[in-house]
Amino acid sequence: MGELYADIIVDISHEKLDKPFQYRIPDRFRGKLETGMCVTVPFGAGNKLIKGYVINIGETCKFDPDRMKEIRGINRGDADVEDRMISLAGWLRRNYGSTMIQALKTVLPAKRSVKKLEHKVVQRILGREEILSLLGESIRKKQVAKERLLRELTVQETIPYEWVTGKLGVSAQTVRSLEKAGAVRIISTQSLRNPVKLENAEEERKTLSVGQMRIVEEVMTDYDAGNPATYLLHGITGSGKTEVYMKIIEEMVDRGKQAIVLIPEIALTYQTLLRFFRRFKGKVSVMNSTLSPGEKYDQCERAKNGEIDVIIGPRSALFTPFPHIGVIVVDEEHEGSYKSESAPKYQAREPAMEVARLHGASVVLGSATPSLEAYYRARTGEYKLFTLRERLTGGQLPKVHIVDLRQELREGNRSIFSRKLQELLAERLNRGEQSILFLNRRGYAGFVSCRACGYVVKCPHCDVSLSEHKSMRAGSLLVCHYCGYSEAAPNVCPQCGSRYISGFRAGTQQIEEKLKGLFPGIRVLRMDADTTRTKDSYEQILSSFSSGEADVLIGTQMIVKGHDFPRVTLAGVLAADLSLNAGDYRAGERTFQLLTQAVGRAGRGTLPGEAVIQTYQPEHYAIVRAAGQDYEGFYEEEILYREMLGYPPVAHMLAVQLFAGDEEKGGLLAGRLAKTVRRELGGEKESRGNGGAEVRGRPPELRIIGPVPASIGRINDIFRFVFYVKCADYGKLVQVKDLLEEEMQNMAPVSETVQFDFDPVNTW
Repeated sequence: MGELYADIIVDISHEKLDKPFQYRIPDRFRGKLETGMCVTVPFGAGNKLIKGYVINIGETCKFDPDRMKEIRGINRGDADVEDRMISLAGWLRRNYGSTMIQALKTVLPAKRSVKKLEHKVVQRILGREEILSLLGESIRKKQVAKERLLRELTVQETIPYEWVTGKLGVSAQTVRSLEKAGAVRIISTQSLRNPVKLENAEEERKTLSVGQMRIVEEVMTDYDAGNPATYLLHGITGSGKTEVYMKIIEEMVDRGKQAIVLIPEIALTYQTLLRFFRRFKGKVSVMNSTLSPGEKYDQCERAKNGEIDVIIGPRSALFTPFPHIGVIVVDEEHEGSYKSESAPKYQAREPAMEVARLHGASVVLGSATPSLEAYYRARTGEYKLFTLRERLTGGQLPKVHIVDLRQELREGNRSIFSRKLQELLAERLNRGEQSILFLNRRGYAGFVSCRACGYVVKCPHCDVSLSEHKSMRAGSLLVCHYCGYSEAAPNVCPQCGSRYISGFRAGTQQIEEKLKGLFPGIRVLRMDADTTRTKDSYEQILSSFSSGEADVLIGTQMIVKGHDFPRVTLAGVLAADLSLNAGDYRAGERTFQLLTQAVGRAGRGTLPGEAVIQTYQPEHYAIVRAAGQDYEGFYEEEILYREMLGYPPVAHMLAVQLFAGDEEKGGLLAGRLAKTVRRELGGEKESRGNGGAEVRGRPPELRIIGPVPASIGRINDIFRFVFYVKCADYGKLVQVKDLLEEEMQNMAPVSETVQFDFDPVNTW
């Protein structure tokens, strides 16, 4: 039996994460040691025993075996915050595929050389009479700067150091001379940065309904009984999900626990933070990408020190090093931004459950439009399901008008605004009410459709829309991003013969210009990537609209998520079909979610609301169900489609993504890896290129789609390829990942790399 060796990190600081040390694994630890475990090892010339963390185990000795030191012990005591983070990194590494270094950098707070905030004051030591004596001496010697400081010290005992060096213009050297003479002392204190700067916020409490209290009581009863679980809170827009979150968190805080609240976008931080700050005051903080490195580091320190009880932020906030987590809330859990696009490519929902397991905590997932994954697990009993069907204000859901843009075109209206939408906008302007116009560009990938009949060109093998690609040699091609099928872009509609067939071309700026042309004097705010580039731009736009400085807010998906404007009584969806035809098996789900959220922005106050959905496919079930806010009906239709084609959540899918500096080598490697999966694990190819290969006989346990060039085949001169592996058993896909990692190690490629994306939320 050969020797085993472990790569160990002995100092958890990011400057040294790329420098693990190797130790021999003694026979007594064989079969007991696992990646992520905390161990004791001898370190340095003096062999001082220190704590380390195992990041890899193997048979290859990278150094002189005669000089190799042995692991002394496995630490099995109570896990502290850092131990849990290391364990979580190991879990991410196993379940999503990445190096242990990448996983550690994901979960551990960046430990840079960040200066703490320092507050200094100059305090006089001598009595006033002695200070006056020194003042007289300074006047005689014409020491003007010292005179100014001493004169001020006769009036007050303590002066802020910044005021001394700034307002008084006294140099640091002069202050030190007085300190050396025993006249004053400099007192320095350090503090941690607090990015929350909300003032005069008064506590705002609402009485919970019977349904809301039932949810809180069941969650807390389970927790107190030692049976914390994962709960899915499905509540219609405006039903008071946030109030339920806050009451559960309040109960946890009363028990000495902390809470993590995940939100999908930075755009929601200000409004959400304000509500939580009113309830929990200074015990709330935020973690997001707009914070400086010093602010991020200090929030982690404040969390470890128990200075805050609640942290709010996007998916990275999940890794806040709280010592005693009681609950993790994932608001708008269906959002795609919870999926990491860099290795390890995790979806926040699953790591949240692992963090909760490590802490014995509860997980509350909330959404008006739950992801199919979450609702499927709730229906199968893995999660506990709660439903809120009434708006907290007592108001009704808005009346929804579905407008057929094909009919608008036949009747001569070529404007992007339907006649119904123009009519309702005019009514709101006359009544002084507000409107939101949503341009549904999410997932836009250049699909081609007919404006006369609504026909969309689809892949004959994958049941997703084809995406338009421009080619210098072949002109416009329509390509499937799953199997690689392609065909020439048609000049006329194959279904009705109309020449009105093309891709959609419109942006928020164009819409703003056309709106001002229709309604001179209308006040418009626009919220998109161009207008939200600065740190406070989200807050400024939302605050301006909330205070009534604009009649209409135009934007992309960021304006329909979680915002609450009581005077908005009209929501208009300008292009419902864009996300519906995104060339992705999740297109129907995303469309339903976006439309439901958009419609839900109207009528959230006491005023009744209306919504207009403009579409070329008014009969599509995603649009019809969204108009009726009928999630259950949508789920029943969508899950049948997923079952027939073997897509998540009924089965699982792994995207194997390859990067290569040479196009030919990248294509050959993709083919070799796909062949390895078929040979070793019994996978069979499901589709290939323009025709696909029909699967005959008994369906294989694994199905492989591709390999094909990625939808964007080259970025920064790096060629990209992908193939997909489908299987009902997630563990089998983890085996695929492990097999391909081993294959890549054996090949030792120079310029080719592989990444893994389990249940991808975007085509690649």
